[in-house]
Amino acid sequence: MWITAAALLFFQAANPANDGMKALDEGKYDAAAEAFTKAVAADPGDYSAHFNLALAYSLLEQDDRGIAEYRKTLELQPGLYQAELNLGILLLRQKKPAEAVSLLEDAAKQKPAEYRPRYYLAEAELGAGDAAKAQANYQAAVEANAKSAGAHLGLARALAQQGKLTEAAPQFRQAAELDPNYHDSLLELAVLYEKAGQAAAAIEIYRQFPDQPAAQERLGELLLESKQYADAIPGLETAYAKSPTQANRIGLAEAFLFAKDLEKALPLLDKAVAEEPANYDLRMMFGRALRDHKQYPAAAQQFQAALKIKPDAARTWNELGGVLYLAEDYPPALAAFDRGRQLGEDTAGNAFLRAIIQDKLRQLKPALAAYRQFLAMSDGKNPDQEWQARQRVRIIQRELEKR
Repeated sequence: MWITAAALLFFQAANPANDGMKALDEGKYDAAAEAFTKAVAADPGDYSAHFNLALAYSLLEQDDRGIAEYRKTLELQPGLYQAELNLGILLLRQKKPAEAVSLLEDAAKQKPAEYRPRYYLAEAELGAGDAAKAQANYQAAVEANAKSAGAHLGLARALAQQGKLTEAAPQFRQAAELDPNYHDSLLELAVLYEKAGQAAAAIEIYRQFPDQPAAQERLGELLLESKQYADAIPGLETAYAKSPTQANRIGLAEAFLFAKDLEKALPLLDKAVAEEPANYDLRMMFGRALRDHKQYPAAAQQFQAALKIKPDAARTWNELGGVLYLAEDYPPALAAFDRGRQLGEDTAGNAFLRAIIQDKLRQLKPALAAYRQFLAMSDGKNPDQEWQARQRVRIIQRELEKR
């Protein structure tokens, strides 16, 4: 990464700089820093001693000290290529790309065909928000070293930031092909495809990461969104097996629900609700799954728990009424439908079920009124139920006339 001391051998002083150079070559950076500190004290105007002290500090990751010494080097020897490049790199490491740009621009001007100044200048420009300039310098870095995965990835990012996804995609792939350590950068491309509305392309990338739970989770979610329910399950199962988080649990449960596999969905939803008992949407999902599995009392418990969280949810009152009706628990079912109607859920379905329950409970006058309300609201949309309602209206009217 750094221009090494070997590049500046002609700057050596007899002693203690010689000791410092020897320590650098042996990887003894503490000893090197100590030696070059003595050299600087002996001759404050020796820019090579300042340079090598900066190098030692940078290798010790004492960045603030390294930056100060590189700045001193450039004060004594303006435009020194090695110092500009190393200081620029160090500023990048410190997340100060804007400060690095001018230094690296000058280094690149001095050696325009070299890979390293071009690459690090591009990194600084991209970090400073100038994607167009970064693109040009990444391209130059790629031309100088076509096997640099980092340069290809940087070029991909610069292109992506400018909305050039079609041009960026091959660069992401090239980086991944050149160096396995860059394979995960394809996930960046997948996210970009998602943002561009290209779900199919994102799916194909996520399939390449079977061992990454987060990627498999997102794969499953995209497959669910595209209604490929059966295809979503294996990835979500893998994600849940490797990372049994609440999000993965719910995602897998949803996939089983969409695939009509209630036997597998219900245990997952049971665990999910136990972990988040105050989650209204989760309670509703579990309640509907239990209802579809014909576990009506258990479903009613989930809807009742949901209503404790949102007591004014009109539709939930209707759903509670529905499962209580299916459980043949008529009085509380009727009360639930009445509450739903009071809260604004006064639908044809609400009226029809209220009518049936009142009919079964021999509440004939309210049942008659509810059947008539249903017929007025349905208006030909539910022919089977309308036929049933008309029959009951005639029968109830005769019974009431006989009284």
